[in-house]
Amino acid sequence: MSINPIMQKLAAKLQRTDLPKFGPGDTVRVQVKIKEGDKERLQAFEGIVIATKQGPQGSFTVRKMSFGQGVERIFPYNSKVVDKVEKVRSYQVRRAKLFYLRGLRGKAARLKEVERA
Repeated sequence: MSINPIMQKLAAKLQRTDLPKFGPGDTVRVQVKIKEGDKERLQAFEGIVIATKQGPQGSFTVRKMSFGQGVERIFPYNSKVVDKVEKVRSYQVRRAKLFYLRGLRGKAARLKEVERA
């Protein structure tokens, strides 16, 4: 099953180019647009990227701990709700999906940080 070449060109044009390169194991700060009544504001959601999904309708999953409770949120790459993504730090991981972090608490959930150049 191949994708129509016209659809491929359209999908390539719609891809966002303002997002930095990041992957599983990176800590990111996602600025999310929140609408309250008739006002709109930005709210930061900072956590570890535990999964990414590539393709024209790709997404990434960010996990953070909030008051001792794990919170995961899935952001589509091309969503208008996502205003900006900042890469805060990188960790060395050996897996593409970090779902094992869901079962770990405290020091066991630490990842090995990669030194920046």
